[in-house]
Amino acid sequence: MQFHHHGYVSADPRVQDAAGTGVDRPAELPDEVDLLIVGSGPAGMLLAAQMSQFPGVTTRIIERREGRLVLGQADGIQPRSVETFQAFGFAERIIAEAYNIAYMNFWGPDPENPRNIIRTARTEDYAFKISEFPHLIVNQARVLDYFAEAAAHGPGRIVPDYGVEFVGLTVHDGAGDDVGDSAGNGADAHPVEVRLRYTAGERAGEERTIRAKYVVGSDGARSGVREAIGRRHVGAFAAHAWGVMDVLVNTDFPDWRTKCAINSTAGNILHIPREGGYLSRMYIDLGEVAADDDHRVRQTPIEEVIRRANEILHPYSIDVKQVAWHSVYEVGHRVTDKFDDVDVDQGHDPRVFLTGDACHTHSAKAGQGMNVSMQDGFNLGWKLGHVLTGLSPASLLSTYSAERQPVAQQLIDFDREWSALMARKPEEISDPQELATFYLGTAEFPSGFMTQYGPSMIVTDAAHQALAEGFPLGKRFKSVEVVRVCDGNAVHLGHHAKADGRWRVYAFADAPAAGEASVLADWAEFMASPQSPVHRFTPEGADIDAVFDVKVVYQQGFDDVDIARVPELFLPRTGPLGLIDWEKVYAAAPSAWTTTDIFDERGLSRDGVVVVVRPDQYVAAVLPLQATDELDTFFSQVFLPQHQPAAVVG
Repeated sequence: MQFHHHGYVSADPRVQDAAGTGVDRPAELPDEVDLLIVGSGPAGMLLAAQMSQFPGVTTRIIERREGRLVLGQADGIQPRSVETFQAFGFAERIIAEAYNIAYMNFWGPDPENPRNIIRTARTEDYAFKISEFPHLIVNQARVLDYFAEAAAHGPGRIVPDYGVEFVGLTVHDGAGDDVGDSAGNGADAHPVEVRLRYTAGERAGEERTIRAKYVVGSDGARSGVREAIGRRHVGAFAAHAWGVMDVLVNTDFPDWRTKCAINSTAGNILHIPREGGYLSRMYIDLGEVAADDDHRVRQTPIEEVIRRANEILHPYSIDVKQVAWHSVYEVGHRVTDKFDDVDVDQGHDPRVFLTGDACHTHSAKAGQGMNVSMQDGFNLGWKLGHVLTGLSPASLLSTYSAERQPVAQQLIDFDREWSALMARKPEEISDPQELATFYLGTAEFPSGFMTQYGPSMIVTDAAHQALAEGFPLGKRFKSVEVVRVCDGNAVHLGHHAKADGRWRVYAFADAPAAGEASVLADWAEFMASPQSPVHRFTPEGADIDAVFDVKVVYQQGFDDVDIARVPELFLPRTGPLGLIDWEKVYAAAPSAWTTTDIFDERGLSRDGVVVVVRPDQYVAAVLPLQATDELDTFFSQVFLPQHQPAAVVG
């Protein structure tokens, strides 16, 4: 990681200097805020961590609980989420404490004695086949702890306001219609009136009203924010119930520490080992639910759930020593009709947004709830940061619902199919390998890598996709090892992209070496000019890479790149001391430390190509190096001018 560029640092470099609203942050909720986040679940806490990188924005996050979550219900962490953790700076630490899924085993009835179960398949987990990151199991509470740390250690110093619950809100007429300037300043700059109630402490029961520019409802499946803006959960519960329990046991079941899908004549179990070496989670099939049950199945005692588990596991058994947590639920598949408060024909930009379970609910067995919720927050956070700091027009916020609602529907469709397969009876299974085949064959979707956003103001069309076939437009930037020229270290190019709200612009050079006449050299000259997007859309007084993190990857080996001849664009001087940033220049050719060549690995044109990546790590544009006008046109849709370009003399 990079630090010292603002002066010598001797303490923990992960704790950034407080700035803006993070300096002398008031303990009491102010009467006016720029952004109010309701709920401190995965989407809300990631959003808070992202907004802490925008310390000029007054962000508060409220939570009705009195303190941190002690026992979370979600636990599956897909590779895309671990990739996201890396951007927020805690992937290595959470990997160290998590359970790493290496295999998934499948069990079914013994043909010679159907009352007993036998192992029918062992499959390697999909994670390392499609990513450099693992597939993990770790308690949701710990995930929230890490995001809370990132939020508290960011410049904005954001910490949850515990013991405060949402009561209701009103978006006043005219919101979004000429309410102020690009940053939301004006006569009616805080058009969302929010009613709150204290749930703990000396003020318990007291109600108050605050005003906000924007509100995000991350308040769960029974979202009060969703109800307040009149959005509906569309869908229904399936007529099938499952018991779930986190347990510490002694058992003779040989795969207790391996993820398993178990199908027997007595029902089904999805078994997932947990972090720590002893704890495991079991989803136990409780069977069909009668039409007139009226949710009474939810009162099933834990003793009955354990009995069912032992019946399914026969001839094996579990001796439960402790139940850390348990619940009973009916499978539900629901998506909210829209993820913000504005209908298509209303003609103004949204002010209230929904994330996570507030806008999509489904079964837990596909391991998607927390993962998709976090990507909701990642998608929305930088957009709010850009708009609230005046970098981008408010129309950018309309892309949130447009991008995330189709993803949620894809999730519902996948989960419905997976849940149906998991709930089958043995006589309904013609191929014992079918579930294992489905698990591996659909791996890219649950891993989080199938999401692809369509063309919009922040994703170009595919006119130049052939120049970078391995970086599909609208999909997340899939990292590859390159060699850092300044020190010869092999590093993942994408791992340098932190969740700091900046755009990444990767210039993959044409054939000539550094310092020689080339298309790259001409491109770098344009990007360093006063007419370039870098200068026009970077605020006055900010570092030249404050908005655009521009990097170059040469085709040569690192020892063939003369860094002294690299264009100054890729060696910017930043921070109050004006120190050179040496870590923006890379080489693609294999070295003693890596055998990969990113040009070959990702199908990059040897004539050179520019790949633009959004702050949430999704590919926004693929362009030829010569297409500077197209690059400027694209960024002109996304950003507002921060100052006028200098006149061209000649």
